[in-house]
Amino acid sequence: MLEDNFHLGVKALIQNNKKQVLLLKVNLAKLKETKEAYWDIPGGRIQKGDTVEQTLKRELEEETGISHINKFIPFSMVLSNIRIPVGPGSVGLVLASYLCEVDADKVRLSSEHTEYKWFTPDEAAKLLSVKYPPEFTDKLAALKG
Repeated sequence: MLEDNFHLGVKALIQNNKKQVLLLKVNLAKLKETKEAYWDIPGGRIQKGDTVEQTLKRELEEETGISHINKFIPFSMVLSNIRIPVGPGSVGLVLASYLCEVDADKVRLSSEHTEYKWFTPDEAAKLLSVKYPPEFTDKLAALKG
């Protein structure tokens, strides 16, 4: 049997006090796996020795400037639609997402992203369908305030 390899990505599905979802537009200059920019949620891969919570806090601070999370609730774990180039081949990406409630509406972007915007859960689900499968986007679209 031929086995596939995967990396684990931890993602923050951030909601503000209006229950809008924060999306970041990925910087095309930083992309390796695709040639078209897309909307995503902040996050990254776990570094050796880090916990999920440490990874989320680090990635949120790096990508958005948000340093405080009010709530941190497991949301979904899915296989991404994107493959990551590694050596001569590629690996799949498992995305563990956490619903994070924050007070901040202002975001300070890193060089990884070119813009940010707050969307309704339904709008965000449609935009995230490039990277996330239906089991994630359907659950996101069903979020209510």
